[in-house]
Amino acid sequence: MKFFNIKNIFIYLIISNLIFLSSCGLYKKSDARKVPGNAKERVKQNMKEGKRIRFGNLQGGSGKFEFASSNEMWRASIEILDFIPLSNADYGGGIIITDWYNEGNEKSSVKIMVRFLSNEIRADGLKITVYNKNCKPSEDCSLSTDDEISNELKLAILKKAAQYKNNTLEKEAEELEKRGVFNNPELR
Repeated sequence: MKFFNIKNIFIYLIISNLIFLSSCGLYKKSDARKVPGNAKERVKQNMKEGKRIRFGNLQGGSGKFEFASSNEMWRASIEILDFIPLSNADYGGGIIITDWYNEGNEKSSVKIMVRFLSNEIRADGLKITVYNKNCKPSEDCSLSTDDEISNELKLAILKKAAQYKNNTLEKEAEELEKRGVFNNPELR
């Protein structure tokens, strides 16, 4: 009996794949009170929440490209900061820096830097620093940071990004419903 026959190698590959996949955390516990019992309703809920599997061109698209206009955090940041001129906005680098801005008060200016740490809509995926520049009549300026304004901006950006994400998911669900995905007889 040989150890390296096809059957033993096949069994070894299956066992090693099961070990690797079980450590990936693919299985997530679910609460039966939150998951509909009807398969059709469960599919509908998963589609609305953005939980679905895409197989390239099988669903009519050529893939999903991550442009700045498709990232909700980026769009929300640009919209919230539209009142102030931008010095640097680099989507690839994940940073937005504004120019010094003042509202008619020449002695005090503000500069905002937004760094994207994640594409996900969450508080730790965004770092905002607000710099205050206060100049005295003798042209000596002092710099400081303002955490209160930073937190207010972060909250406003996260709220706007969540609105964009919900709108996107609703539009995708409506499109799938129009295409008849939810009317599949196999899901009844």
